[in-house]
Amino acid sequence: MNQDFDIIIVGGGAAGFFTAINIVEKNPKLKVAILERGADVLQKVRISGGGRCNVTHACFEPNELVKYYPRGEKELRGPFHQFCSGDTIEWFEKHGVELKIEDDGRMFPVSNSSQSIIDCFLEATQKLGIKVLTGQSVQSIFKKENNWKIETQNENYIAEKLILATGSNPKIWEMLQTYGHAIVSPVPSLFTFNIKDPRIKELPGVAAQVTVKVKDTKLESTGPLLITHWGMSGPAVLKLSAWGARILHDKNYQFTIFVNWLNDVDASDAEKKLKELKQEHAKKAVSKKSPFDFPNRLWESLVLAAGIEIETKWADLSKAQLQNLSNQLTNGTFQVNGKSTFKEEFVTAGGIDLKEINFKTMESKLHENLYFAGEIVNIDAITGGFNFQNAWTSGFILANAI
Repeated sequence: MNQDFDIIIVGGGAAGFFTAINIVEKNPKLKVAILERGADVLQKVRISGGGRCNVTHACFEPNELVKYYPRGEKELRGPFHQFCSGDTIEWFEKHGVELKIEDDGRMFPVSNSSQSIIDCFLEATQKLGIKVLTGQSVQSIFKKENNWKIETQNENYIAEKLILATGSNPKIWEMLQTYGHAIVSPVPSLFTFNIKDPRIKELPGVAAQVTVKVKDTKLESTGPLLITHWGMSGPAVLKLSAWGARILHDKNYQFTIFVNWLNDVDASDAEKKLKELKQEHAKKAVSKKSPFDFPNRLWESLVLAAGIEIETKWADLSKAQLQNLSNQLTNGTFQVNGKSTFKEEFVTAGGIDLKEINFKTMESKLHENLYFAGEIVNIDAITGGFNFQNAWTSGFILANAI
């Protein structure tokens, strides 16, 4: 027996639900079903943002917002002019979920619980008569005349339009390849750097505002860096990992970074500053107190790394020691050896080649009535609510087009 629908959406995550709700709100006559392979829907929403769900980011200018997407910057400009973060806030408010802005620009439900978003989606699908079918793992997709036939392990479905919102699901990507779609192979994005180095070994929890560069590449990023038990994390490192997802994958996650702990001060200016400090604090021990805007523990560690003993006074520093210290401060070289996943955020760079999608409708350029929403396409963002914003925007545009 075939189950007939006007529209089938494969994937019971953020993009799938948002798309379904928007379609039926605009056109209540349509018969729509969401197929989810797991026993539960919206699992990623549940755990995102430490269980609070980082819904979007308080960046309301489309041309600024696109800059947070290492892949998709050019393609998302048009879509964001149609549905941006401000529209997201309004949409959720209309559906009974108020959002708030935190100091770093991330936006969460006022309730501080991702359950608010999940309840909002489940209530809306129920009210609109959208069928949510779990335990439906898609085995094959066929194109039949004007319809799509979707086979799961225990059911057959037929629909006029097929929407894929399956995120980074390799099985679905493989099926699309048989339909001629090119898939950009997935590599991890948003990861932290594994570094074993005596300079940072005793400093987990220490943070500083830095500039980080990757040797022999153009990769560079500025922002807070956090020292952890296994190496380095924080926005500066995560940004590098996102923009460098392909390059660092090709290097097999073995590479060298340069850290400027003084952010934008170069070595010669740092040396000048150190010479002034030598005059001012002649009688004081160098390692005692950080003269820069980062913690004393980090300062002490860099002083020791420059070959300056703990009791050495400023007046006794040699020229070579001053140079060593300015070098440690502005151009610290660290060996990265592997990566770790950032919290529970598995973000991948990769997916359907962006050239094969019409971004005015999110429809496949190769097959009529085949649409894509969310992370199934080769778009990804840095952390902070941007990946969800891509899900909402693509879902909204798709619903409008249909």
